[in-house]
Amino acid sequence: MLDHSTDLDNIFQALADPTRRAIVEQLGSGPKSVSEIALPLDMTLAAVVQHVQLLENCQLITTEKQGRVRTCRIKPETLKTLEGWLNQRRRQWEQHFDRLAAVLDEQSPKRKKP
Repeated sequence: MLDHSTDLDNIFQALADPTRRAIVEQLGSGPKSVSEIALPLDMTLAAVVQHVQLLENCQLITTEKQGRVRTCRIKPETLKTLEGWLNQRRRQWEQHFDRLAAVLDEQSPKRKKP
């Protein structure tokens, strides 16, 4: 499980890179080998492995090696934690906007009905 701010910092830093976001998106359709992940990316297999290692270090994905094939999978519990954090921020902003709307309603002149 995540340890709040440090782990969230690492996750956001990892997802700030377009290549790593592309890898996470690919894995959204199911497990893939590192070679499969590398196919649509314009970089060496070694570079893809570095991105995969970083995603694994921040617990966004897990990998398993069988023979010469390393298979990657999304780690859903990390995404759920990230989603929870984002939902908390969304709720806070919705509350701010609700309060702003209430203040604006109080300050606006009442419309005359024809």
